[in-house]
Amino acid sequence: MLSSFKANKNYYLSTIALAGPVVISQLGHTLVQTADTMIVGHFAGCIPLAAVSLSHSFFMVVLVIGIGIAYGLTPLIAQENGKTNKEECAKLLSNSFWINFFTGIILFCFVYFGSMVAMDYADQDPQVVREAKPYLFLLSLSIWPLMVFNTFKQFAEGLGFTKQAMNITIWGNVLNVVIAIVLVKGMFGFEPMGIRGVGLATLIDRVLMMIVMMTYVLRAKPFKSYLIKFNLFFVQWQRIKNILRIGAPVAMQYVFEIGAFAGASVIAGQIGALEQASHQVAITLAAMTYMMASGIAAAATIKTGNSFGNNKYYRLQKFASVSYHLVLIFMVFTAVLFAVFNQYLPHLITTDTAVIQLSAQLLIIAGLFQLFDGTQVVGLGILRGMGDVNIPTLFTFIAYWIIGLPTGYFMGINLGWGVQGVWYGLTLGLLTSSLLLYLRYRHIIQRKLV
Repeated sequence: MLSSFKANKNYYLSTIALAGPVVISQLGHTLVQTADTMIVGHFAGCIPLAAVSLSHSFFMVVLVIGIGIAYGLTPLIAQENGKTNKEECAKLLSNSFWINFFTGIILFCFVYFGSMVAMDYADQDPQVVREAKPYLFLLSLSIWPLMVFNTFKQFAEGLGFTKQAMNITIWGNVLNVVIAIVLVKGMFGFEPMGIRGVGLATLIDRVLMMIVMMTYVLRAKPFKSYLIKFNLFFVQWQRIKNILRIGAPVAMQYVFEIGAFAGASVIAGQIGALEQASHQVAITLAAMTYMMASGIAAAATIKTGNSFGNNKYYRLQKFASVSYHLVLIFMVFTAVLFAVFNQYLPHLITTDTAVIQLSAQLLIIAGLFQLFDGTQVVGLGILRGMGDVNIPTLFTFIAYWIIGLPTGYFMGINLGWGVQGVWYGLTLGLLTSSLLLYLRYRHIIQRKLV
């Protein structure tokens, strides 16, 4: 590994420099849910914590559809920037804005008229469902501003400007935590709002983040040359199709993966409220490391996309290898962290002793699937940069919904292994996805290098 670093030092350093801010920015999306979970876990108790888990299991599936569709802009911008086609970058931005604008509205309707009703038929604790619905409604309202925020975020990141979204996300999360604590506890004259308080804080945070990110991109000097031909109403069906051709499969990739974890939460809820709350604690901690890995994957998309646009396939191969190395190093570190401190980390989320004990057992399993989770998301990032999204989408469906989730249900429910069995199934799904995506990348790059 050391000799590889010396030989490819510039590739490692440039990838790290680009990935660092993206990691923090990506982590910020998860930290909103993490902050909600921590505040509820410390100030509200087991039932509200299970309600957060149930709400997130329904909401995240819808949310990642939006994130995936918005992400379709990034590799296209990276490829056009590699060709120094600034006019096309501007036209892609205007088309992406309207895609995300209407997607946000559609997704809100999907949650309000779909997920809110589906909760009643998911075989969950009635108390948990009653607590979850007001929180889920407020989360659904935050989808639209988040989609508009992502329009400008993905445009900036496609051009290699990653620090600004990072800074906005950091300050947004600080604001979210402060407002949530005030509203949940009822400080400074506010009535205690319980779980609804964290939902309202998230909504306020995302509206402000949208305004700041949009203002920055439209006014900052680095983007002026890219926006000379920018016209918000220059909408062309072919460009919309080009964005959706990447964004829609990416959205489905997210749906298949996050949906599997959401399904695992529902299965855990069928076992019991304790198991569902423990699942939420463990998955919240694992999600933080996943989002860091997805930051490396986003950097891989930008680097490989730029190289792909220039037909520099040797350079692309170097950046792909470097991205795999970096994520493996990081995930080995977090796996060790989870294994060694599994008894202590749940205390960050909750004070419930029973939840802490069961969560600690799940973190041992999480330590194992960290490796597969990291490599599969980097594999997806590399293939997105190369414009290959359809076959990887099929792979994620097979890995999570044909292998992972059914295996988890069989082990957890039929074999009676409880929520631990559900997590074993998830681990198998991640392993399958990781292997299939790596083999797909090797197949394509070998064909290009011939």
